[in-house]
Amino acid sequence: MQIDGNVIVCDSIDERGIGILKNAGLLVEYLPEISNQELITKVKDYDVIIVRSRTKITKEIIDNATNAKIIARVGVGLDNIDTVEAQKKNVEVINAGEASVNAVSELVLGLMFSLSRNIPIANNATKQGKWIKKDLIGIELKGKYLGIIGLGKIGRNVARLARGLRMNLIGYDVVPIDKSFAQEVSLITTDLKTLIESSDYITCHVPSTEQTKHLINKEMLSIMKKGSFLINTSRGEVIDEQALIDGLKNKKIGGAALDVYEIEPPTNKELLVLDNLICTPHIGAQTKEGQELASSVIAEKIIQKLLERQAESNQT
Repeated sequence: MQIDGNVIVCDSIDERGIGILKNAGLLVEYLPEISNQELITKVKDYDVIIVRSRTKITKEIIDNATNAKIIARVGVGLDNIDTVEAQKKNVEVINAGEASVNAVSELVLGLMFSLSRNIPIANNATKQGKWIKKDLIGIELKGKYLGIIGLGKIGRNVARLARGLRMNLIGYDVVPIDKSFAQEVSLITTDLKTLIESSDYITCHVPSTEQTKHLINKEMLSIMKKGSFLINTSRGEVIDEQALIDGLKNKKIGGAALDVYEIEPPTNKELLVLDNLICTPHIGAQTKEGQELASSVIAEKIIQKLLERQAESNQT
């Protein structure tokens, strides 16, 4: 069935999703570099707005999106979309969170390996002609305790992968953790404080909310095991960066790896120069497979939602 409607794509997405939308009969305008100011003036012409993380869908944009039916995020989370205002205007907000589960999970493991075996330091030194083999005594993941904060799709997948490496798992979430899953991976469920005190590695998988802002703060960092590692691929606001700087400088913790930051791109030079910190530029979902899947998933969801609205309209 062909669908009528105009779609604007405001960020770079894989071409597969665009092809699916066009094949369904939708008119797609691809403007991956459009500014928010330009979008404000153009947005009235579209039924569907597609974004990733670059574009911020503000109240002003939604107010001007008089024909909008759907705002779609090609990724996890909705923190760059004013969902409250969208709901007021009867604009449905959807995402493709399931598409990046494996990509983000594998990055977490990559960061854990990099921290444990000093891979960035070894790489840089060797390329500079320095043979520092005797200084690079690493740590094995086998048998270590991995604390997972947030047991959603990504947190659960990280647990399964880590279990394959014969790590011990500790989990915390604000919602009840599925008992059958906990049994499957031998997950110890506990409170946040106990998780932080007990873990050799801690990985964060929670959304950005008022409750999770600076969830990892000075107090929590102070009770981490000496020499333990912290990984964050969720949202930058989850960790108090100034408190993290202090913890890394005084060697209270062994190291940290961040894929997300309180301000992106990060501007805190005091943070970026630390040699016991690994930084990546928000690449959690940046795999060929992940981007293809996210683009396809969101396109199919958009088509389904528009068909549902079309059917409702025909009945009335």
